Amino acid sequence: MTERPTILPAGDAQAFSGDALAPILDALEAGRPVALPTETVYGLAVRADDPDALGLLDGAEPCLLLDAEAGAAASAAAELPRVASRLADRYWPGPLALRLRNVDGGGPEWSDARVPAHAAAAGLVAAAPFPIALSETALAVGVEDGPVTTAQRAATAPAARDAALVVDGGPSAIAEPATLLAVGSGRFDVLREGIVDASDLRAAAGLRVLFVCTGNTCRSPMAEALARAAIGRALGSDDLARFGFAIGSRGVYAGPGAPASGNAADAMHERGLDLSRHGSTPVVAAEIAEADRVYCLTSSHRAALLDALPPRLGGHVELLDPDGGDVPDPFGRSLEVYRATADAIERMVEARLSEWV
Repeated sequence: MTERPTILPAGDAQAFSGDALAPILDALEAGRPVALPTETVYGLAVRADDPDALGLLDGAEPCLLLDAEAGAAASAAAELPRVASRLADRYWPGPLALRLRNVDGGGPEWSDARVPAHAAAAGLVAAAPFPIALSETALAVGVEDGPVTTAQRAATAPAARDAALVVDGGPSAIAEPATLLAVGSGRFDVLREGIVDASDLRAAAGLRVLFVCTGNTCRSPMAEALARAAIGRALGSDDLARFGFAIGSRGVYAGPGAPASGNAADAMHERGLDLSRHGSTPVVAAEIAEADRVYCLTSSHRAALLDALPPRLGGHVELLDPDGGDVPDPFGRSLEVYRATADAIERMVEARLSEWV
């Protein structure tokens, strides 16, 4: 009969700090797995820098456990840093694992990371002098009747046969595995469903961006088209909604449904962009308040919007030009002027792009 691992009683919160962590750290340092509680389910933890210990996960994908500071650094260094950082800010510590592309070279192309919220996992990560990886799926192999959510079930799981200890952190609060999301160029894929669903992930990852000019027939439609193209290139996908982005444009004095001016459409067509289906839309204060970023083409547009918003709700309303300049209105002027205006707007969009993606 296979000997079962020792269950380490949780006691109070102090059991996950200081000297109380010593037997857990000793086991991991020696290359032995430890069944560890998280806020989602129990998982099998090993030293992440020990290939032999990683091999005890039986091929299950390891997820690197990070503290909050390391998690922020990992998301900021990801392939789509602003997208990954917004997800980390919203869900870490918590029940989301991110599969991020290794942009520095070396090691696997993609790796999983998570900042756990449970005191046991968080305390262990903070105290360990080596990296720790955890697999929720490894411990669940061969276990019937749902996920492993108690120390007692973890101790009897087939994958716990090599474990030195089972850390009893009480019943799992969420009782289902962490959502696993792959984020990178051309990828926004939920690989494992959990308590966080795809629509919530998109809402956290992307931005609702509006560009505002006077009549919404020249400058702001060009800014919208140029921003869509730039964001699509940065994301590696034309499907901006898949990543949670919604890009639009409005006019402070716009009437509804007017087409883009001919020269604006021509200037965009020369860049491979299509304004043929554009219809002007007037500004609505509630829509401006709900947007994540609002970029005005001139200071007068910004002043008009701020006047329409309640106090303290206009912090996200800015000039498109990071240097604070206005974009002159090309309405009624030559195609050459529209081209020059488009060039200026494109430079401003590119200067803003790292804030978005």
